[in-house]
Order: sequence, then structure tokens, then C-alpha cells
Amino acid sequence: MSTSQKPVATDDAATEAGNRQFVTFSVAGEMFAVPMAPVQEIIRVPEVARLPLAPAALDGLANLRGRVLPIMNLRRLFGCGEREHDDATRAVVIKLGQPLGFVVDRVASVVNVEPSEIESASSIQSVVSADYLRGVIKRPQVGGGTEMLLIVDFEQLVEGQFAAFGGASRSGRFSADERASDHEPQGGDVETASDELRLVSFSVAGQEYALDIADVQEIVQMPERLSVLPNTAHHVVGVMSLRQRLLPLVSLRALFGLPAACDDALQRILVTALPGGAHVGLLTDAVKEVMSVPRSQTEPVPEVLATNEQLQEFSAICRLDGGRRLVSIVDTGSLLRLPGMHDALQAANAACIEDPSARTIEMQTHDTARESGDEDAQVVIFRLGAEEFGVPIMSVQEIVRVPDTLTRVPKTPPFVEGVINLRGTVLPVVDQRSRLGLAPIERNEGQRIMVYLLGGLRTGFIVDSVAEVLRIPRNHIAPAPRLSDEQGRLIGRVANLDGGKRLVMLIEPDHLLHDGEAGMVSVLLGQEPAALPLAA
Repeated sequence: MSTSQKPVATDDAATEAGNRQFVTFSVAGEMFAVPMAPVQEIIRVPEVARLPLAPAALDGLANLRGRVLPIMNLRRLFGCGEREHDDATRAVVIKLGQPLGFVVDRVASVVNVEPSEIESASSIQSVVSADYLRGVIKRPQVGGGTEMLLIVDFEQLVEGQFAAFGGASRSGRFSADERASDHEPQGGDVETASDELRLVSFSVAGQEYALDIADVQEIVQMPERLSVLPNTAHHVVGVMSLRQRLLPLVSLRALFGLPAACDDALQRILVTALPGGAHVGLLTDAVKEVMSVPRSQTEPVPEVLATNEQLQEFSAICRLDGGRRLVSIVDTGSLLRLPGMHDALQAANAACIEDPSARTIEMQTHDTARESGDEDAQVVIFRLGAEEFGVPIMSVQEIVRVPDTLTRVPKTPPFVEGVINLRGTVLPVVDQRSRLGLAPIERNEGQRIMVYLLGGLRTGFIVDSVAEVLRIPRNHIAPAPRLSDEQGRLIGRVANLDGGKRLVMLIEPDHLLHDGEAGMVSVLLGQEPAALPLAA
């Protein structure tokens, strides 16, 4: 026998042996079996992130060593009563085109079965339909009697319960169109978008400021650990580690010559890209909202102020709410020229010299930053209950507070909360929880309205909270299992973060409403209710 023939014989022998081995397990008092060959491993039931719009038999998505693993509940698949997991509960990971985890009450053993011990399942009556059984194993028991093990056809079981399972797979990489959507306005309304500024507003000592959204790389909380550097200017708070680089932090209060903040619970860090590829974290009192502002509502800094060296970091002023609200727009190019920024960058570089394993901030050239941008997805993270979701930052038109009252419109779908007046524009508002089939909650201060442009129509979606803005490396993004057609369209990818401890489901904003729903929502714009409450 030639060398090339040996692996074939070995594979055949292994297959034959595998076909005779079965993993046995218990569900709701019945004993079942599955051929050993497709079983990849048996694990304790992991923590899961629940996937909206998926069939009820799906517990959620788990992380298994960097791989997204759907976890199915066999009790629900079999139509049995629920029970809480205990020390014996396990998940059997079976490869059915892709690995799937099935929760069982307990795993019994691995047994060798002769073909003569397997009979047809046609006459078997059990808690599970015979359609999902391959057969029944009848084996003599020690001490007399016969042991019966029902062989589950998991592929048939899944296809019967998950109509979309096995559909066209989606690539884990963004397509060219999807990459473009990260950086271009939605809906193709380029002319309209060019007449507006997309801003992230924040407060410092009661005054409101804003940065162009394109200059905001991330929005993160203050870290638990911060390296304070000696012999640096008072406005340089220190340096923090952010994704394998040292990020210098600058207090805007100190930079603007204002007293230190008393309450730091709401403080946020705006990670800003400066010309040349350097990054600096700007410490703010609070991040307020993402907003779209018509250029007609902005004007240059008054000439008498523009000549002041201390005010050259501001490029324009927005007049909102009829002039009652003034927002100063910060120019990142001017920030770089401030002595305080140079101090911060030099302090970070000095820290890198002391710690050669850290990356030097000033070594991040413009080309490197551009290359990183091509590989990363910049997303806004929001929460619904305990689950986290993300949308491309450039698809978000605004993020505003939920007003005290919304104007209800009769004969609208149940997920439509009503309409609000957003700076003179009627905005239909959808409850994101209701849209995704989640349980409702009481209105609270943490909720926000995320505004998207869907088919040329601005629509707001109420979420439980907006957490942060992140840049996610594309190699951390994987396809989401397609378990229903609607879920597959809306949530096509998941991001695997923090070494697998955190799963973020990435939403395709264009599929937040299907065509029929979008048509119903668009009808609201033809109804101009009087005295609409203004959004905060």
C-alpha cells in the first residue's frame, strides 16, 4: 500500500468507529443519544447574550475561545417544561455546518453500539416528535431489563425549528458598500448632508461645546487605573492604556482655566484624532448628545474674539433653540497648536520611553491612522436590558433625550410611541424594545432617542441607554448565526470584545423597519399635530 493510501484507510476506520460511538444524555427524564462524530466538545453552560428576533428555543450567543456559539435549549425544542440549570447541566457542542451548543439536563456517558442494537424510530412515542429521531438504541442492562436510548437527528431538529438556519452565509468582513456606509451619509442625500454639521456635544463647567463627529474616535469612561506623570503641566491628567497604546489625557477644565469638577460620575473621555495621526483623550464633565445642525445655524467666532490666542481652538458657534442655546465648536487642528497639547503628547512619549513595550503616540503617522481606519469599524454602543448592540457611527443622525411627553397618533403600529418636535421637525419615534419583541420598561432618565435616516425619513428609536463609541478591529467581527430571516437581516454580525468576555450585536440600521412598517411611519409626517413638545 502506498503512503498516499494510508490516510484514506485510517479515515475510514475512524469513521466506522465514530459511527458506533454515541454520547448519551438526559432531557426531562428521557435518555437520548447522538453519534459521537459531529460532537466537538461538552462544556458547562456559558453566559449568553440574548439575540432579539430569534426563535424562543435559542438561549442566546456565547463566546467559545473567540468563536461565536449559538446556545439552543433542548427542553424548549422538545416542548418540555423549563427548569433552572444546576451542576449537572451541560451544553453539547455539535457541528451542523457550524458549531451549535445544545443545553441538556446532564450528560451520561459515551457508549459503543452495534448496528444490530439500533431499531427504527417509527413506533416510538416520547416527549419528542418521531420526525426528529433517527432510531432507538436497545441495549441489555446489567441486572436485567433493556435500556432504550432515542437517537436525535439534530440537523432535522434544527431545520424544523429554525427556518432560516443554513441560509446564505454572510462574510465576517464588511463589503465595500458597508465600508462606505461607515463614512458616508445614509440615504444618498449628499446635498442635504453637506448642509449640516454632525457634532458630538459635551459640557465643561456648565458650558456646552462640540466636536465634529469625524474627529471623535471613541467615547470611553475614566479608567480605574490612571498613570499620573510627574513634572507635567496641571492640565495633563495622566496616561491610560487603550488598545495597546498609551493615550495622554487632557482635562478641558484645566486647559480652559476652570476649577476642577466636584462630581466625576458623568465624566467621559473623548478620544480625538489630531492632525498627523496622534490621539489625545479630552476629559469632559459629560457627553450630552450627537446632533445634526444646519450650517445656517452656525457662524464664525466673532472677530474680536478670534484674535485672542486663548480662543483660537474654537472654529464656530452654533445658535440653537432660537438663540437660547449656544454651542462652541472645537477645532482639533487648533487644539494641536495649543501648548497644552504639546505637553500632553510629550508626556505620553516620555512614558513610552520608560516603558519600551508601549507604542509611542507620535509614531502613529497619518498613513498608519488611515490604515487603522480601514480595518476598524466605528460604532455607537447602546443597551437594551443586559444586551449590547452597535450601529455604525455615521448612520446615527442624532442622539437626544426622551422628552417628558410624546404626542400619540391614533391607528399607528404598537411599536410607534408617537411624534416629537425636534428643532422644528416632526420626528416619528419608535420603541426599540417593542420593535424587537422585548418586554417594556418604565421611562427613565437614562433612555435616549437614536435618530437615523431611513429611506430619506428621519426616525427616532428609544433605547435603554447609550454607552459609548468604540473602534472595533474588523478581525473581531464575525457573522451572526442566521436563525430567522428578520434577525438575519437586522443583526448580521457580532463583535467579540474583551478577550471573548463581551459580545456586541451589530445592527444594520437600514433593516430597523421593513418596507411596510416604514410606510406606516411615513404617514405620520403628513399629520402635523399642534403644540408638539420640544425634545430636550
